[in-house]
Amino acid sequence: MRKTLWTKNFIRITGASALGAVGAITSSFALSFLVFDETGSTLASALIVAIQFVPSLLLPLLFGPIMDRLPRKPFLVGGDLVNGIMYAVMGLYLLYFDFSYAGYLGFSLLLACLSAFDELAFNSLYPRLLPKGMEEKAYTVSAMLYPVLKVLMMPVAAVLFEWLGVAKLLLLQAGLSILAVLVENGIKIKEESRMEGSAMSIKMWWGDICEAIRYLKKERGLLGLYQYMAVTNGMASGYLPLLVAFFRTAPGFTTAMYSFFSVAEFAGRSLGGVLRYRYSVPEKRRFGFLFGVYQVYEVMDTCLLWLPYPLMLVNRAICGFLGINSATIRQAAVQKYIPDRLRARVNAFETMLYTGTASVLSLVIGALGEVMPYPVCMTLCGATCIAVCWLTVFRRRHQVNAVLACSSETDLS
Repeated sequence: MRKTLWTKNFIRITGASALGAVGAITSSFALSFLVFDETGSTLASALIVAIQFVPSLLLPLLFGPIMDRLPRKPFLVGGDLVNGIMYAVMGLYLLYFDFSYAGYLGFSLLLACLSAFDELAFNSLYPRLLPKGMEEKAYTVSAMLYPVLKVLMMPVAAVLFEWLGVAKLLLLQAGLSILAVLVENGIKIKEESRMEGSAMSIKMWWGDICEAIRYLKKERGLLGLYQYMAVTNGMASGYLPLLVAFFRTAPGFTTAMYSFFSVAEFAGRSLGGVLRYRYSVPEKRRFGFLFGVYQVYEVMDTCLLWLPYPLMLVNRAICGFLGINSATIRQAAVQKYIPDRLRARVNAFETMLYTGTASVLSLVIGALGEVMPYPVCMTLCGATCIAVCWLTVFRRRHQVNAVLACSSETDLS
């Protein structure tokens, strides 16, 4: 019998993810305009974005050990259910009461907490739902889902925003979240509790944290990948205000021209996703492929703002193409490599590392952009990423290769 990725469980988890993404894209579009329309302040809007980083620094550490000891499906289903209820409450509030910035700030913080909780539950459960040998295809589908839906839904969101208004859009998001809950609830998976007959205590929680730390200390390949990805993702977050400032101030450039970056990246990601879904890189060549991609990706960033505009678009398309290819290989291998009993805790560490690094580097790059030309600043940051890649991924190439070459038959127990 021919093995297929599209099992009932995979269809359900992908369908639920699509429903959640459609609702999130639509509601975030509406809410971003609502805040600015009500306050007239970019700082007020920026504070909403900044506060959403906080839960990802704290909650994974709290809930990671609990999710490793209890079945994860209830966490995923319960998180989406609460998410739907919150959007329904917010929508009903805006139907009958005036907007409150302080209230929305608190609402955003609660939503960010739920998002961090839901992401941890999803990332820990998802690998258990994939047929063996189909992991790279599955992560390719997962990586393509949000960008495709964003391109499709942004124009729809704009029309719905004008037609329905913010309150009704939030109620629509609530309905989509509840529908996602119903779909997720149909997932069939056998999970067992590892509470060992006792309730969760601070001592047990701390012991589980220490176990994960000991595991990561000896897994130098995982740490190398995490360290490099934290820096390159953090730099990418810091580049965004540089790019906006460059296109607003450089002669001959406009914000409309900058908007086509996302189109170019989407085209590259789409082509890369199709190829990645159909073809796989042999295990013995994965490290060389991945390391080469990382080098090219960083070089593309270093030279981006020195290029004429048409080559900038080509640059972003190449980065989109390379990004989805490297990400699917890395995610599939890493999630197969991590023992299932440790997965939530290790994923929690990864999330905290990425979020903390992104917060710091965004501030550093923003400060550098105040004192040096934007192209020079971006080149310096790209060169730093190249050096970090050599000091982490290449320096630990044997350990990293062991992670990337993890066979599809890896024991997940």
